[in-house]
Amino acid sequence: HLEEHLDGNLCRCTGYRPIWDAARSLCGDVEETVGPCGTPCRQCPEREDCTMDCNVRDKAVCSSTASKVNAYQTVLREKHSDDWWKQPTAMFPTELLDEGLQNQLTKPLKVCDDSIHNGGTWYQPTSLLDLLSLIETHNEAGVKLVVGNTEVGIETKFKHAIYSTMIHPSRSIPGLYDVSTPDDFLVIGSCASLSSLQSTCHQLMSDESEARKAKTARPIHDMLRWFASTQIRNVACIGGNLVTASPISDMNPMLASMRGVLTLAKHDRGEVARRQINVSDFFTGYRSVAMHTNEIIECVSVPLLRDRFEYVSPFKQARRREDDISIVTAGMRLSVTVSCGNKWSIDSISLAFGGVAPTTILAQETMAYLTGREFSEASFDGARRVLQDELRMPDDVPGGQPQYRLTLASSFLYKFFLYCAGELVKDVGDSPGKYPPLPVVEDEASSGAAGFISAAKPSITGTQTYPEPMVAAGLESEKYGDVIRSKPMAAVAAKGQSKEDLVGKPATHASGPLHCTGEALYADDIPSSDSLLHGSLILATQCHSTLESIDVSPALQIPGVAGAFTHEDIIKLGGDNRMGPILLDDVAFLQVGEQVGFVGQVLGIVVADSQEIAEKGARAVSTTYSELDGNAIVSIEDAILANSFWTDFRHTIQRGDVDDALKQSEVDGKKLVVVEGSFRSGGQEHFYLEPNSTLAVPSESATNLTIYASTQAPTKTQDFVARVTNTPAARVVVRMKRMVSGSRDTDGLDELDVPPKILLSFIDVRGAGLVAKRPEVSSRLWRAR
Repeated sequence: HLEEHLDGNLCRCTGYRPIWDAARSLCGDVEETVGPCGTPCRQCPEREDCTMDCNVRDKAVCSSTASKVNAYQTVLREKHSDDWWKQPTAMFPTELLDEGLQNQLTKPLKVCDDSIHNGGTWYQPTSLLDLLSLIETHNEAGVKLVVGNTEVGIETKFKHAIYSTMIHPSRSIPGLYDVSTPDDFLVIGSCASLSSLQSTCHQLMSDESEARKAKTARPIHDMLRWFASTQIRNVACIGGNLVTASPISDMNPMLASMRGVLTLAKHDRGEVARRQINVSDFFTGYRSVAMHTNEIIECVSVPLLRDRFEYVSPFKQARRREDDISIVTAGMRLSVTVSCGNKWSIDSISLAFGGVAPTTILAQETMAYLTGREFSEASFDGARRVLQDELRMPDDVPGGQPQYRLTLASSFLYKFFLYCAGELVKDVGDSPGKYPPLPVVEDEASSGAAGFISAAKPSITGTQTYPEPMVAAGLESEKYGDVIRSKPMAAVAAKGQSKEDLVGKPATHASGPLHCTGEALYADDIPSSDSLLHGSLILATQCHSTLESIDVSPALQIPGVAGAFTHEDIIKLGGDNRMGPILLDDVAFLQVGEQVGFVGQVLGIVVADSQEIAEKGARAVSTTYSELDGNAIVSIEDAILANSFWTDFRHTIQRGDVDDALKQSEVDGKKLVVVEGSFRSGGQEHFYLEPNSTLAVPSESATNLTIYASTQAPTKTQDFVARVTNTPAARVVVRMKRMVSGSRDTDGLDELDVPPKILLSFIDVRGAGLVAKRPEVSSRLWRAR
C-alpha cells in the first residue's frame, strides 16, 4: 500500500531507498532482522555488544534510515513540547469543523473573479438538473466541467487558456461519483475518481461469492494500477478520460472491448434528457467525440462477464511501466462456446487498440475473421496476418515506430490467445469429458500468457553495504589482522567497537530532522515585504533567427504592471551584458539584432503587483524575428557541414603520444586491441523540478546588496551580479543556507539569477529575488517605498 502511494514522486539527490526506508519505518508491518533470541536486532538493548552473526550483518548494512528514524524519536520527544506534536490538529481552521458550515458547503456555490486575472465564474451545482441547465446557459460563451483539474489545469497553467465559466459538480449529485453493480452491470459515475474505481474493483475481486463481478472488475483494476500515478488517480475521473479522447488512453480500449455503454444527459425543457451510445462508437476522430454541445457523460455501464467461458485481458507497452504514456495499449474480450462439430468456437470477440490510429479503434476486420472460427492457435495465426494489414501505418505516422507498434499489436493478440487458452483449462476443470478437446499450447509458449499488468508489483528493494576490504595492507590489517580479507571489514570492526565509537555507525544528517518535519527554511521561506513585486521573464519563442524588435508597451498597459526591462536598460547602467562561468559567451538579456540561440532565451523581464499579472505582462510583450538562411545546427554532423567549431576552449588534458600508442601491437607484453566507433546519447529533458530560489535584500550600508541563494557557486553569483549591474563586487554578499538540490548541474542555474538582479539598479533600493521553476522562471522584487 505504501509503495503504491510513493509512485509518481521524483527525487534525484536524496534517493528513493532512504525515502522508502523512512516511510516504511512508520508502518506496522515493517520487517526487521530477528535473531535466535527472538528480539529484533535493532531493538535489542545489547545491540552494541551483541556478536551474533545476524546482528553483525545487520549493522554492516548502511541502509539504516529506519534505524535513524527510530533512534531520533527520543530526541524529538525531548526537544518538542506537547503543543508541537499537536500542530497538525491545532493548525486546522476550527471554522471548517463547524456543522453549520458543513451544511453551507453542500449548497450551490457561485464564485466570481472580476479582477485582472480573468478567472471567470465558478459554479458548484448540487443537482443534475441545475448542472445541465448551467451548461446550456453558458455553453456559447465557453464552459468547462472541472472535476480533478488534471486536464483543465494543464490548459490554464501551461497553455494560458481562459474560460469564462467553470462548473464543478457537487458530490451530492446522485450517481455522478458512485461505482455500483446493479443488475448485470458495473455502473461507473462519470465523476468517480480512478482511485475510487480501482478501490471498488479491488473489493469486488476479493468477493469469491460474486464470480461475475470479480471477473469483470479484475481487468479494470489491473489496468488502473499502471494508469498514471496515485496522485493523478486520486483526482482524475473516468468521464474526463473518455471526453479527452486521447488516442493512447489506457482505459478507453478497455471499456470499448468490454462493450461499455455511455449514458449522455442534457437539459431539455426543464427535464433531463438521456441517450446511450457504445464506447466503441464514441470516438469519432483525434480528440473528438460523438457528444452534442450541451451534453455530459452521466455514467458508464459495463456488462458483467459470464461466470465461465468469457475472458477479458488488458495490454500495455510503454517505455517504462510506471508513470509513462503507452506506446500501444489494448483491451480484448472473447467468449467461446461448443459448436455442433464438438469443437471450441469463438462466439464473440472484441479487439480494441490505442496507439495505432488517431483514436481508439476496434479491429473490425480481425474480429469478423475470428468470429465463428475454431478457438485454436491456427485461427489466431491467421488473425494476426489480418490484423497487420488492418492496422498498417505509414512510415511518417505521428509518433513514429510504425513497425514496432504493429508488432506490439500482433504480440498482444497472440498473448491474448495464450491467456484465454489457460483460462479455458481452468473453466473446464475436472470435467474434461463433458467438453471438446482443449486447444494445444506448447509448453515453451505457455509462459507468454503472463504479463506485468496482472502481476504483483515488485517490492521496493535496495541495500547499501560497506565496501569490500582493502587488498593492500593498511591500518585495517594492523588493527584487525588478516581476517578482514575474508569478512566484511565493517562486520569485523563492529565486534570490537565500543558504544562511544561512532565510526561506521549510521548518523542522522544535521539538517535531516528539519527537512522531515518541514521546519527547514529556504530562501523562499523568508518573509516578504507587503510591497513585494513579482516578475516574469520575457522569453524568446523562436530560434534560428534574429531578434528584430521587442515592444514592451502592451505589457505596460496592463493594470498592475510596474515596469519592463530589456538590454537597453543594462546599457543605461553601464553594466556588462556578457556573462559566463569561464568564457563570457552568454548574455543576460539578448540584444535586438543578435541571433537567438534557443527557444526560451531571456530577452527581458516584466515586474508587477502579482505573479499572475507579471506572467500576463510577459506574454503581452511583442517580439519580431527574421529567419536565418540555411538549416539550424542540431547535431555534430550539422556543425561539421556548416564549418561551425568550438575554438575558444583553453583547457586540455594530454598524456603521452596517442598516435604513437595506437601504432603499437603490444603494450607491456600484452597484445594491444584498438576499439573504435561512435556513440550517441539523445538529449533528454531533465530540468530541475524543484524551485531554485534567490532573494536579494538591499540596504544603504557599505554592503548594499545581500543575496540569499540556493547555489553551489556563490562566488560566481556574486561576479554575475556585480558585472551586469555595474556594482563593485565588494558590495555584493551572497549567502547560502541550504540547497534545493545536491546535483552539480545546478551550477548552471546561477545564470538565471542574474536578469532580475539587474533590476536592482532600475529601482531606488535595488532589491530583487528569483524563483526558477519548470517550465517558467519567475522572479520577485522589493519595491522602493
